[in-house]
Amino acid sequence: MALSPDALPTTHQPTAPLAQQAEERVQRSLFGEILDWMLVPLLLLWPISIAITYVVAKTIANQPFDQALDDSVMVLSQQVIEINGKVATRLNGPARDFLRADDIDNVYYLITDARGNIVEGDRDLIIPPAIAQEDTAHPGTVQHRDAILHGNDVRIAYAYVDLRSVAEVNATAPPRTALVQVAETLEKRARLANAIIKGVILPQFLILPIVLALIWFALSRGLSPLSELQQRIRARRPDDLSPIDSGQVPEEISPLVRSLNDMLERLSLSIQTQKRFIADAAHQMKTPLAGMRMQSELALRQTRQEDIHRSLEQLAKSSESATRLVNQLLSLARAENQSQENAPFVQRDLSEFARGVVQDWVQASFTQRIDLGFEQAEQPLPVMCNPLMLRELLGNLIDNALHYTPVEGRVTVRVRADGEPGQAQFAILEVEDTGPGIPPAERDHIFQRFYRILDSSRGGSGLGLAIVREIALQHDAQITISYNPHSSDLELPGSLFRVSLHLLKTAKTDFH
Repeated sequence: MALSPDALPTTHQPTAPLAQQAEERVQRSLFGEILDWMLVPLLLLWPISIAITYVVAKTIANQPFDQALDDSVMVLSQQVIEINGKVATRLNGPARDFLRADDIDNVYYLITDARGNIVEGDRDLIIPPAIAQEDTAHPGTVQHRDAILHGNDVRIAYAYVDLRSVAEVNATAPPRTALVQVAETLEKRARLANAIIKGVILPQFLILPIVLALIWFALSRGLSPLSELQQRIRARRPDDLSPIDSGQVPEEISPLVRSLNDMLERLSLSIQTQKRFIADAAHQMKTPLAGMRMQSELALRQTRQEDIHRSLEQLAKSSESATRLVNQLLSLARAENQSQENAPFVQRDLSEFARGVVQDWVQASFTQRIDLGFEQAEQPLPVMCNPLMLRELLGNLIDNALHYTPVEGRVTVRVRADGEPGQAQFAILEVEDTGPGIPPAERDHIFQRFYRILDSSRGGSGLGLAIVREIALQHDAQITISYNPHSSDLELPGSLFRVSLHLLKTAKTDFH
């Protein structure tokens, strides 16, 4: 059934927000980021600074006026006397007017005896009983309290006056006290506090823009090396992979420059490797292609049927060699570009997996008259792998063994664990043969691309073991090479390739 274009799923729509988010992340400015982290705390601390300044200003404003109230209380206390057991004052009219003289605030006073009877002053200044009971034990000490009088906030200073004579004090007679209170509204205090705040806050309004401008200038100067580094990188040629001079950048950017230099070095090495690979591949392709061209031209010139048939056979062999080389080049490229992101690993039982791969090579072993055997592990060996790549690895090892093993020889594929069940850490995959073996001096080189042992009489592309190495690296596996321990032939010591893969600790019961 054909589907209309409207019925097809629009897979590109969900990616638009992701692309937009990625673009927003890339466009974030380091300058703006630092500026935000500097200005946000500054703007948050500024109101707190104003509040603290207001509290400090009120405290500073209260101190002189509280001292003036204390002086008034002490002067008024000196005018309190006791006549015939009753409390009285020596205040006259001008003294009362002087006490209340204030152009801004209202001043109140009150004098009471020990029983709370009013001697003189404003009746509204009766001290609360709780405060009176607490402060009677400290005569002569001026105390302060806040209250509301006639709807206005007032500050009250008060003190208890000891009316005993010196002789009575020495004789420890019971104290006789009178209470003196002086109250004042808070208008002058508020004006002084506001004047202090204005004197502090107004310069801050002028200083804050200057501070912001200096911060902006400092950040611009501090981040200028990044702009210079950007211009130096942009001015480079596309093929210039030389390291960046880290001595010309600030110390904070040096780790970034060193990391970039490391990346450039790896990129340069990768490009050089790819160039060598392309050159080697082109060189290797010349031989079979030249052979095919020569054999085809020779077949065209032949007139005898036997000579034509012989030329066609050689042409088929050259074609087979070229096809094998191209397939191995493709396999190597696929192995180098394979990752767990584009081909996630899955769990497999290595024994069953290897058995299936060996079965695919049985017919080839019959054709070459080589005994291909398989030894399976006694217990399941679960590993995480890319099945396609792991099949390529084992296939190349078997192909390499069959290629170098003489007729009537043996090739054995073995799967086992590296220890007792429950204690093993690795699943071991071994491929052993009865061929000529690999000398120890050559074992570090055979995994290189297009490398072949000089005295080897067998042909080959030299790519099979390079593919094995790439796939092993992807699986975090280790490869070791030794002589075949089961061979007793000195001329044909054989080879043993051992691949160690990490064994899963918790095995699943179902393997795909």
